[in-house]
Amino acid sequence: MNLRFHVRTLGAVLVLAFATTAVRAAPIDDAVAELQREWETIAYKVPPAQRSDRYEALATRAHQASVAHPGRAEPLIWEGIVVSSWAGAKGGLGALSLAKQARGLYESALKIRPEALEGSALNSLGVLYYKVPAWPIGFGDKARAQDLLQQALAINPKGIDPNYFYGDFLVEAGRPQEAIPLLERALQAPARAGRELADAGRRDEVRGLLERARAQTR
Repeated sequence: MNLRFHVRTLGAVLVLAFATTAVRAAPIDDAVAELQREWETIAYKVPPAQRSDRYEALATRAHQASVAHPGRAEPLIWEGIVVSSWAGAKGGLGALSLAKQARGLYESALKIRPEALEGSALNSLGVLYYKVPAWPIGFGDKARAQDLLQQALAINPKGIDPNYFYGDFLVEAGRPQEAIPLLERALQAPARAGRELADAGRRDEVRGLLERARAQTR
């Protein structure tokens, strides 16, 4: 190979590849951003009694995004988040089938790229495992939950969500002293561009949980 002959050609190929990737990435980025914005509105602006129906409608759109972008973890993660939220808003026995559906979506995302969206599939799946009742009612598993939450935290150690949810897990497990440093770190998490509503809502949740954890250690 004549290296000098190929340098300019290689440069042109790299520029084209980058441009092509950007063009391909834009639709999925837009789809994910749209799901994020709608989920944030429902989670932090819509009255609780109205959330189940709104999440159900959003779940349909999230599934369409997953189908439109096969082989990508990001829409699967957000479909899982929406379905999980729908399960939480719906409650009752009907929520368990939705939780199982969300588990499958997260597991599919993990097979594609575990570190996608800063380990959100690991974090969200961990939350399911400690929120869902254990056998014989559900598939809850505290040990599995802790392992997944720790993996998510290792990927995104300064993030607000992994610190908050691992802290929440520890508080629920009766280990508030261990939770306090995580919750304090969550309050110091860097702001996420375009996620102002979610950040504000999550910080409020962190403050409430931190107060509860400190009260339990007195």
